[in-house]
Amino acid sequence: MDSEYVTLVEPIDDPASMSEQALKSVLEAILFAASEPISLKQFQAVLSGLDVRIIRKVLDTLRDDYQEMERSFHLAEIANGYQICTRPQYSAWIQKFYTQQVRVTLSPPALETLAIVAYKQPVTRADVAAIRGVNSDSVLNSLIEKGLVSIAGRKAGRSLLFSTTDEFLQQFGLKDASELPSLDEIDELLSASNGSESPQELPVVVMEERTA
Repeated sequence: MDSEYVTLVEPIDDPASMSEQALKSVLEAILFAASEPISLKQFQAVLSGLDVRIIRKVLDTLRDDYQEMERSFHLAEIANGYQICTRPQYSAWIQKFYTQQVRVTLSPPALETLAIVAYKQPVTRADVAAIRGVNSDSVLNSLIEKGLVSIAGRKAGRSLLFSTTDEFLQQFGLKDASELPSLDEIDELLSASNGSESPQELPVVVMEERTA
């Protein structure tokens, strides 16, 4: 990274007194050090409660800087947080660097169950079984083991509720649930897998846009 772009920031007690460039350098350093998306609340905690509007403005400026400088990475909003990712056009080079692309293997029943949880969340095991028409406990447990689904609480009667995780958003490159593909696209994906018992291998988005 260009030396004139990143400035050294001396530790100070009051982040509110920092210049925008100094704040930008601090946020950038945190982003590069983190392996997961960082929320505005996490940034705020590090910056002694600095107004989130200021933090968001500086992050927007940082994102614009990367765009103007045509860097190989960009600042993305993923899983309700911010993460520095390489741009998709460099994915082939990254895949060449890594001898084997990381993949998540999902069977057609797992894809169907994951779609139900994603679009109907929070749901109970009974909800999933009622929609699919079969017992889905083992499939749901598999999705939990993969970190794509987690327990979100309890419904009246003590039935467990399940929802998708931040890992799910990160794997599929989604900012939040509002960016889920349409139901028609899901139907098309499921239709393509009908009649086949072989698992469907889905490329992990983290490999396609791997953290810089």
